[in-house]
Amino acid sequence: MPMFRKRTKLAVAVGAAGAAVGLVLALGAASAGAQAKAPPGDNGDVKIHNSNTPVTDERNEPHVCVFYLDAFNFDPAQSVSWRIESWPPTGNRSVVDTGTITLDSSGNGATTDQTLPNGHYKLFWTFAGEKGAAKQKVFWVSCPATPPTTPPPTTPPPTTTPPTTPTPTPPPTPTSPTPTTTSPSPSPTSTVPPSAPAPTPVQTSLPVTG
Repeated sequence: MPMFRKRTKLAVAVGAAGAAVGLVLALGAASAGAQAKAPPGDNGDVKIHNSNTPVTDERNEPHVCVFYLDAFNFDPAQSVSWRIESWPPTGNRSVVDTGTITLDSSGNGATTDQTLPNGHYKLFWTFAGEKGAAKQKVFWVSCPATPPTTPPPTTPPPTTTPPTTPTPTPPPTPTSPTPTTTSPSPSPTSTVPPSAPAPTPVQTSLPVTG
C-alpha cells in the first residue's frame, strides 16, 4: 500500500511538471506569433540618392551632389526626425542639416532635395518606437567646380556736370544811328532845245527915201 501511494504521488508530480512545460511552450508560441505580426519598425531602411534617382530605386548612392533621403519599409505613417553631421576627415561632427518627415501608409517616403558643401557627412535617422540605434549612412558630397564667370563690363555712370550760374549779360550800349549813305539821285537830264537856224539875209532892192 505505501508503494502504491508513492507511485501515485510521483505520477501527479510528473503530470504537473508536464502541464507547466506545456504552458510555457504555449506562451512562447503566442509571443512569437505576436512578434511575427508586429509592424516592420526597425526593419525599414533609408538611402542616400542623387536628385535625379527615382524614389523607387532602393540602391544607396554614397557619392552625390544635390541629393535627397529615401526611406523604405518602415511603419505606416511613421514620424521620422533626421540630422546630418559633418564627418571626419573633412568635418568636425557638427550638425549641418536637419528635418522631419511623415512616411506614407506603406512606410515609404522621401525628403526634398538637399545641398551641402563638398565634403564627408553622416546621416542619423531616428523615429518613434525604434528599438536600437538610429539608422545611419555616411556619404560624400562632391559637386563639380563651377568655372568663374567673367562679369560683364560695367558702364560708368554718366558724368553729371554741375549747373553753372549764367553770367548776366550787360544791357546793350546805345549807339548813334549809322548814317545811311545814299547815292545822289542822278540829275535829271536837261533837254536842250535845238538851236534856231540863223536868219538868212534877204537881199531886196528897196527904194531909198529921204
